[in-house]
Amino acid sequence: MTQVKICGLQNQLAIEAAAGADFIGFVFAKSTRRVTIDEATELAKYVPDGVKKVGVFVNESMETIRTIAEQVNLDYVQLHGDESPAFCRDIGLPVIKAFEVRDPSDLEKVAQYDCDYYLLDSPGGKYRGGSGETFDWSIAKQYDFLQKRIILAGGLRPGNVQEAITEVMPHGVDVSSGVETDGEKDLDKIHAFIDAVKKGDKDGISSTK
Repeated sequence: MTQVKICGLQNQLAIEAAAGADFIGFVFAKSTRRVTIDEATELAKYVPDGVKKVGVFVNESMETIRTIAEQVNLDYVQLHGDESPAFCRDIGLPVIKAFEVRDPSDLEKVAQYDCDYYLLDSPGGKYRGGSGETFDWSIAKQYDFLQKRIILAGGLRPGNVQEAITEVMPHGVDVSSGVETDGEKDLDKIHAFIDAVKKGDKDGISSTK
């Protein structure tokens, strides 16, 4: 079954709409989707049991990440900056390490990291990630040894996520701007995205991991 991560949630209604997802993401880095530690702590109360809470950070200090993770009760930290393999290893928390993919050489460094999941994303714009653009999915297919731990991101939306799953066969898919309208989370699009992934699983197009 392909896992679903809805990222950049900022209000209770969006969290409730994402109840069918497997992961929800709170962004603590500079972004239009950024939340404070107090806001995330309050929002975390509405996350259903069994849905994993992910905190997204970019080049943040280890101390700050650990403090936020403890207060918000995060299940994973997603590191979307230039964090080193040693940083990911020493932080002492489950890690999703993000990598921007332009060409195959961008994935050569992945082998240096030992993380729970590897999030493959398109190059960011003003901020890391969240560009809303896809990258060449065929690049990810060249790294079969990662597939059981790949979370595919970048430009996914209800209309193309089944195609992405069919081509890459990732462990999970991650969406943020693809379920927004005018920069705000669209509840109908969140439902549609989750339904598209689950429908793909039922139709047998997704991975069997």
